[in-house]
Amino acid sequence: MNDRTFSPRERLDGEVAVITGGRGAIGLATAHRLAERGARIVLLQRDAADAGAQDLAALPGQGHFALTASVTDSASLAAAAQAVQERAGGASMLVNAAGFTKAVPAADLDALDDVLIDSIFAVTWRGSFAAIRAFAPQLRARGDALVVNISSIAAFTGLGSNLAYAAAKAGVDASTKALAKTLGPAIRVMAVSPGVVDTGFVPGRSADFNERVGATLPLRRVGVADDVAAAVLACATSLRYATGSILVVDGGRHLG
Repeated sequence: MNDRTFSPRERLDGEVAVITGGRGAIGLATAHRLAERGARIVLLQRDAADAGAQDLAALPGQGHFALTASVTDSASLAAAAQAVQERAGGASMLVNAAGFTKAVPAADLDALDDVLIDSIFAVTWRGSFAAIRAFAPQLRARGDALVVNISSIAAFTGLGSNLAYAAAKAGVDASTKALAKTLGPAIRVMAVSPGVVDTGFVPGRSADFNERVGATLPLRRVGVADDVAAAVLACATSLRYATGSILVVDGGRHLG
C-alpha cells in the first residue's frame, strides 16, 4: 500500500502549479486562487513571456514566472517542461486551461468547416493531452501530483458554442478518466466543467446573452472565472481522495 494519505489540506506551500492558457480569464483566476494558498505559479502562454509580467506581479507570493509555449507545439511544451524542472524543481500541479472556440449553430453544418474543427481539436483535446505528456515525468517524480483539465458541460449536454467544441470536451472527459486510471496513485487527474462563464472566451456573446441565460438557471446567474478557479482549488485541497471525477460548476445549467 502506498504511503499517500490524500488527506485534505489548507495550504499549497511548496507546490509548483503550471497553468496552460495562463493569461486567460480562468487561467489567471486559478493562478490567484492557488497563489493565495502558497503555490508557486508558472503561466504558459503563446505570447512573449514578459507580456505576462503585470499579471505575475499581481499574484500573491513570490517566485512566479511565465514561459512561452503553445499547446499545439509539442516541442515548445517539452522546452517549457525542461525550464520548469530547472527553475522550480519540477511541477506538482498542471491545470489545462488553454482553449478557444467560435459560436456556430449546431444545425449549420457547412459553417463548421474542417479548418475550424481541426483547430478546436488541436487546442482542446490534443493540447491538453500534449501538456500532460510533457509534464508527466516530473509530476510522477514529485508524487502526490494533480492534473486538472478545464472541460465543459457541452461534453455531455451536446450544447455549447459548436459541435466540435462539445466533441473535443467529451474527449477531454474521456482522457481524464483514462489517465486517472493509468497515472495513479502518483498523479490524480480531475476535470472541472463550467457552463456559461462571463468572460470573452466565446466571441460575440454579449452581456445580454449572459443575463438571459442567467435568468433561466437554478442559481440565477452565469458563472464567473473565479467560480471555476475555486473548483480547481478544491481539487487541490479538499477533494484529495478523488481522481477521474468531473466536477460540474455551472449554476445548474446542465439540469435543463
